[in-house]
Amino acid sequence: MSAARPLVQVFGADGKSTSQISIPSVLLGPIRPDVVQFVHTNMNKNARQPYAVAWNAGEQTSAESWGTGRAVARIPRVPGGGTHRSGQAAFGNMCRGGRMFAPSKTWRRWHRKINVNQRRFAVVSALAASAVPALVMARGHQIDAVPEVPLVVATSAIQTLTKTKEAVALLSALGADADVDRVANSKRLRPGKGKARGRRYVQKLGPLVVFNERGPLTRAFRNIPGVDLVSVTRLNLLKLAPGGHLGRFVVWTQDAFERLESLYGSTTVASKEKTDYHLPHNVVTNSDLSRIINSSEVQSALRPKSSKPGLQRRKKNALKNLFVRQQLDPYTVQRRRLSLRLEKTAAQRHKVVAAQRKKHKLPSTTKFIQIMKEL
Repeated sequence: MSAARPLVQVFGADGKSTSQISIPSVLLGPIRPDVVQFVHTNMNKNARQPYAVAWNAGEQTSAESWGTGRAVARIPRVPGGGTHRSGQAAFGNMCRGGRMFAPSKTWRRWHRKINVNQRRFAVVSALAASAVPALVMARGHQIDAVPEVPLVVATSAIQTLTKTKEAVALLSALGADADVDRVANSKRLRPGKGKARGRRYVQKLGPLVVFNERGPLTRAFRNIPGVDLVSVTRLNLLKLAPGGHLGRFVVWTQDAFERLESLYGSTTVASKEKTDYHLPHNVVTNSDLSRIINSSEVQSALRPKSSKPGLQRRKKNALKNLFVRQQLDPYTVQRRRLSLRLEKTAAQRHKVVAAQRKKHKLPSTTKFIQIMKEL
């Protein structure tokens, strides 16, 4: 479980608690970084624009091979003379100015389909991680002055904001201004060629404001660097876990926070807004396997250790050591005795048959077959 508190405080515009509401079940869901990373990787591919080289790139020349007998490779070569280009190899992907191997095409499979249940699982994990202060801080957010995580603000205190300075004042009252300052101070030049391609600067991400009804607050928050806004009905993994990393700092409006229960339901109660959807549940309640194995309940049910000296010091092969095999399989001795008894009976029967053959002067089986072949 990500959070164990049954109630969450609701804060007003002055940063003081005004009431309490119950925490929705979705914030107690399982946190699966592997599912989040997989879904984020595939979702991120859906924003790509197709690109390709020109269809005739590297082949705009009348080069022909010189053939054999001139002590050069049979790659096509540029005709003419009087320039460095004449005689140079062309067309091949190993040649300067030649085409590339398997030229890229615009009809490449750019987009990826993702299962609806996987997408929902990833969003649930991202929401649950946003309610764990340790994961939020591990992602780099400055929330030391924030009174509580998850942070819920009264709808009346945030829905009517129209000015950016009012939104900044609200974040400052809630203790989230340190995270906004961190974002503003992180703006820097992008490394690489992206500087010349319309994305000259990069900066970190700050709080995510989740609202229920669109209103003036979208205009108030949109000009604050690093602050994103999203509707609770359109929660997006790319916003909740940027880069596939869990723990985004989320500021909830009260009505959006209360609507989570009807949107996602619980493990026992189906969602009211999604068709026949139940929250995923943990396969194991306690993932600390070493603690489970070493618990008094498990250890008391185990077989006692062997008292024979030397057995505890090193592991012995049960296929070679009869004592160890008997500990693993108590029926080992009985099975061995039965096999010995059967071997003894077979040997006695063979002895009797051999005596009868000798008495009646009958050939052995091998000799009898040989006589039949000669006949």
